[in-house]
Amino acid sequence: MPDFLFTGRSGAQPVSGLLQADDTAAAAAQLQARGIVPLTITAQRLDALSKPVSWARPQWLQGRVSVQELMLFSRQLHVLLRAGVPILRALAGLQEGCGNPRLANTLGEMRRSLESGLELSLCMAQQQPLFSAFYIAMVRVGEMTGRLDEVLKRLSDQLEFDQFMAQQVKSALRYPGFVMLAMAAAIGVINVMVVPAFAQVFASFKAELPLATKILIASSRLTLDWGWLIALVGVAWWALWRQWIHTEAGRRTWDQWVLKFPLAGSIVRKATLARFARSMSLALSSGLPIEQTLTVTAQTVGNEFIAARVEGMREQVERGDTLLRSAITAGVFTPVVLQMIAVGEETGSIDELMDEIAGLYTGDVQYELKTLSQQIEPILIVIMGALVLLLALGVFLPMWELGNAAFKNG
Repeated sequence: MPDFLFTGRSGAQPVSGLLQADDTAAAAAQLQARGIVPLTITAQRLDALSKPVSWARPQWLQGRVSVQELMLFSRQLHVLLRAGVPILRALAGLQEGCGNPRLANTLGEMRRSLESGLELSLCMAQQQPLFSAFYIAMVRVGEMTGRLDEVLKRLSDQLEFDQFMAQQVKSALRYPGFVMLAMAAAIGVINVMVVPAFAQVFASFKAELPLATKILIASSRLTLDWGWLIALVGVAWWALWRQWIHTEAGRRTWDQWVLKFPLAGSIVRKATLARFARSMSLALSSGLPIEQTLTVTAQTVGNEFIAARVEGMREQVERGDTLLRSAITAGVFTPVVLQMIAVGEETGSIDELMDEIAGLYTGDVQYELKTLSQQIEPILIVIMGALVLLLALGVFLPMWELGNAAFKNG
């Protein structure tokens, strides 16, 4: 009996280990009997003689699968299943018409796993990180409730929403980012080329220089003498920050700080609440229990700090608290969300009200993103004006004073 290495989740805790089973389907059945949701199941030893020879390119040569391609796959699979096409034939048709080699290879592996007896959700779990934990959980719900085609349509809408939000953020930050880059380049050129030339002229005067001129010359000398060290420290700090932010505690702390940033903090909070409400509405309307809904929703909000609070809500609900009381204890929801949760619990329509909350905050985020550039422009103008004023005073003020002194002496 072969050995299989597996990874999965038992509740909210990740688990991994080794088990013996006749095949992959039997291994998955054993894990499910233990209350473990399998994510990956890999045979420890592969028989090279029985394994078919594959000449597929490595994944790093096959490119990546974009959100738009995954959204299109979800929508096409929804249409095929709704039309009554068997899942194996649907995947085969999508594989033949797929223009992305990596996605086509993934669909082929999913077909082989389905033929071996695995369910679609387990086949997708073997293809992480292409399919997120939320995506896999929702497909699993669709399989259990017999509404897989409807769930795929909702997942397609969710992916479209996520892509739209990402495009809005990029569009809003494009102009401020370009201005900041241009300002950094201008400061570098002034420090390296312009100020040193004027510094030599001012040194020949042997006179007391104004404060603005001293600041410019000191900044230029610092850049020329220690610029390499500043760059090295900056790279080291960036590397340490990247390493810290990839830790669980670091990511959670950073995401908590982001919510307090000026301008951006409000947008991030509303966008996160929109994702929370939309995901919760999707999960509840698909028939997922409230405890499991909170678990999978925590994996989609995109903010580890709020995700931890949502996990805390799940624990309170499991202990018997109401959803409203657990949401108030979490301390991350606005009064509007809390009011909707209260009404939803009374009427039994939390999924519908959460969908309305998602629409409300999506509209707010769109408006704030459109006006973000207008809010940042005054700040950029003040910074640029201060730099220009410093440069003008530092360069022309000593020349003006020396010119006046020469005129009086003459």
